[in-house]
Amino acid sequence: MLSEMHRTAIFLCLLSAAFAQSKVDFEMMTWPEVKAAIEAGKTTALIYNGGTESRGPQNVNGGHTLMGHATVIAIAEKLGNAIAAPVLPFSPNEANAALPGTIGLTPPLFAAINERVAEQMIKNGFKNIVLMGDHGGGQKELGEVAKKLDEKYSPQGIRVVFCDEVYQKANGDFDKYLASKNLPLSSHAGIPDTSEMLYLGGDKGWVRTDLVATAVGDPVRKPGEPRDPNAKRINNGISGDARPSTVELGKKIFDMKVDEGVDQIHRLLSK
Repeated sequence: MLSEMHRTAIFLCLLSAAFAQSKVDFEMMTWPEVKAAIEAGKTTALIYNGGTESRGPQNVNGGHTLMGHATVIAIAEKLGNAIAAPVLPFSPNEANAALPGTIGLTPPLFAAINERVAEQMIKNGFKNIVLMGDHGGGQKELGEVAKKLDEKYSPQGIRVVFCDEVYQKANGDFDKYLASKNLPLSSHAGIPDTSEMLYLGGDKGWVRTDLVATAVGDPVRKPGEPRDPNAKRINNGISGDARPSTVELGKKIFDMKVDEGVDQIHRLLSK
């Protein structure tokens, strides 16, 4: 049993963390707080895109959005001069009655929403806009929107950039780490997703932990590798084998996303 002193200490730590997050989380701030933050130098707005899709029997459908919110808050805190916009919960995708967990946007609509949100953040007074995404679908559109808006606003001293390394490079580096530990290659709802969700929300209902032990899906192919016609198809929303997922692996990929995102944002905005 925890003593009263320990319970008080834990409460104060949680309260402190929540207070710190509210200082960089746009939707948890009041307008005077946003205005004061911009005037104090928080002039970078981070627009992070999540997604709602089937993530295997073991992971909740909102995984991309849940992970995205935690990631963008951590990036904003580490940058020190940034505020995180509300995370968009939809990505380019398509619903499927066989696996009814997906709500997708068309790529043009996704691009238009991000363009609109970016321009709204500029009107709010932000001088740097960073577009990011937690889902493979939409990466191309985010890059195109950033290029279009940067060309439009850079003459006014406003930058719009696309941080792709928070997704592409971080996931690629994590794949290499898995290989170094002789762990199986995974992609959607596999080791990376399931581990990160265990780390960030294993105690919040993000993962059906009793199902991780059986969380195996279609084999993952290396880039350019043809599909094995003899391989058994398992249509359950998992690509790869999520059974080796752990909290420790989740912390590893989460830290990679945050560190590589922060590093690239510094580089992009220094040009």
